[in-house]
Amino acid sequence: MTSQTNLIIRFAEPNDSDALFALIQGLAEYEKLSAAVTGNAEALKDHLFGDTKYIEAIVAEVAGQAVGFALFFHNYSTFLTKPGIYLEDLFVLPDYRRQGIGKALLNKLAKIAVERNCGRLEWSVLDWNVSAQEFYRSMGADILEDWRICRVSEAAISELANK
Repeated sequence: MTSQTNLIIRFAEPNDSDALFALIQGLAEYEKLSAAVTGNAEALKDHLFGDTKYIEAIVAEVAGQAVGFALFFHNYSTFLTKPGIYLEDLFVLPDYRRQGIGKALLNKLAKIAVERNCGRLEWSVLDWNVSAQEFYRSMGADILEDWRICRVSEAAISELANK
């Protein structure tokens, strides 16, 4: 059991890139999507810390080991005319679940949203992941049943751009 005094929630640093990518691979394995992981730690590092920063991440660390993360970026609400935060991924290693780490990551992300005057904190959850849905509801999230995600994947982006 992880004691809250042993848990550190902090912004990711460049030397966390390999550990973050390993956690991303763990997430993909959990979601049975390992084959979909085509990126690498170096690209992740560049997107987190390069000249153009596309994403941000916070890390959950226990005894010097990264055991969870939240990866996010800003979006925008035209109706609120405020920035928001989109949580792309939240993951905690299986051995560290049910110890408050996911809650601590969401809490830190909410604090970041408040500090940045964001009007929304949003994310998606898979329809089969009932335990995650229950957890998110317990944290105050509404699951919007009437909204659907639209996605144009990489190959189709070029086709769309050329129409």
